[in-house]
Amino acid sequence: MTQVDFFKISAARREGIQRVARELQPGRRVALSTHINADGDGCGSEAGLARLLAQRGMAVHIVNPTPWPDLFDFLLADDVEDRSADGGDALKEIDLLIVLDISDVRRLGAIAERVRSLTVPRVVIDHHIASDDRAGDVILTDTTACATGELVYDLARELGFEITPRIAKSLYSAILTDTGAFRFSNTTPRSHAIAADLLAAGVDPEEMYQRIYASAPAGRVRLLAEVLQTLGVDEHKGLAWLSMSAGALDQYHVRQEDLDGIVEHARSIAGTRMAVFFRDLGHGKVKASFRSTGGVDVNAFARRFGGGGHARASGALIPGTLDDVRERVLAEARQLL
Repeated sequence: MTQVDFFKISAARREGIQRVARELQPGRRVALSTHINADGDGCGSEAGLARLLAQRGMAVHIVNPTPWPDLFDFLLADDVEDRSADGGDALKEIDLLIVLDISDVRRLGAIAERVRSLTVPRVVIDHHIASDDRAGDVILTDTTACATGELVYDLARELGFEITPRIAKSLYSAILTDTGAFRFSNTTPRSHAIAADLLAAGVDPEEMYQRIYASAPAGRVRLLAEVLQTLGVDEHKGLAWLSMSAGALDQYHVRQEDLDGIVEHARSIAGTRMAVFFRDLGHGKVKASFRSTGGVDVNAFARRFGGGGHARASGALIPGTLDDVRERVLAEARQLL
């Protein structure tokens, strides 16, 4: 049987890493950022990269457009500075910006315009389909990567950084969450090989499961019970959807990150080809999260509504009331399916 080198990377990925490496100069002051409502991949990639760059003598801090999620507080420590509360002011006097897990500058929310106006080098490390309004001009991107954390891992290996236990825990969080605990279609032999290497570097898989998947507040379970009551299914089209009313987060005393994975309950129904989770944001806009199985490209579908993401996991922010948006999206989904 032929031995496969799962750690070998493509020439294009190596060239991207070298482009980024030229910007990683000792002494530089660096800000790291990711998309609004940061997830495990964004947070894990930031925390891991912050510690890697510190090894090169760079002063690093994080500035996200929305607060760091409580769920991933365990990735922060006294060696990683989070200045998200300072907003755009945290981008003053930096020498380099690195944006992780998005290419589209618009997904930087409240700090997007400040980022556009920066004159320092702006680096993008991402695994999504390229945007026409990128957040930077030095690009390391590969849609075949299971997570942005995979690209940060490759950067560390290629440039000879030490993957310490804290870095390993951060990158494992990124890969674990973006693959749905190694259940989604972006799970590859390579992602398992990287996970094994991170376990060898000091990650405790049971601890990671407990922290990420077994520490939900009671309010999340109560919210889930309410949302599941809204389940709609079109068995003929292979379409399933869930909805959440405005104000539910406050009602159940939960946060944005507690919604992660809810859409999977709709996707788990037998015969479902597309699942949608509609969340009423309460100010004339609805967040629609799309998931698919089989050959349905929800990235292309989300782009109809100004959104995007991956072929099997995407989202869009759509103006209108919950009822109107749901009716319009489901009509187009039925037509597509």
